[in-house]
Amino acid sequence: MTYVVTENCIKCKYQDCVEVCPVDCFYEGENLLVINPDECIDCGVCEPECPAEAILPDSDDRAADWIEINREYAARWPNITRKGDPLPDADDWKDKPGKKEFLSDNPGTGTT
Repeated sequence: MTYVVTENCIKCKYQDCVEVCPVDCFYEGENLLVINPDECIDCGVCEPECPAEAILPDSDDRAADWIEINREYAARWPNITRKGDPLPDADDWKDKPGKKEFLSDNPGTGTT
């Protein structure tokens, strides 16, 4: 089992989860974070840290579409190991449904 970042992270990108990850398996996109499912050790410490409740175990039915998305983007985006700032309007987007259409393919800066 592994954990994955889901749609709730899009346009928020809170990064509380990054700070607690013992294996540094988070990768940064322009408006989304992802977890490399091949690096995740299934410790689960990131899940309760996410203010947007965007992190789910891959055994959760709501995570099914996101496993491959996490794997694909983790291979392309820069790894991050420290908490950075959320997106400026993150609080406005938190808890909004239907954000998948806003997913950007662009990598993040990787400087956080």
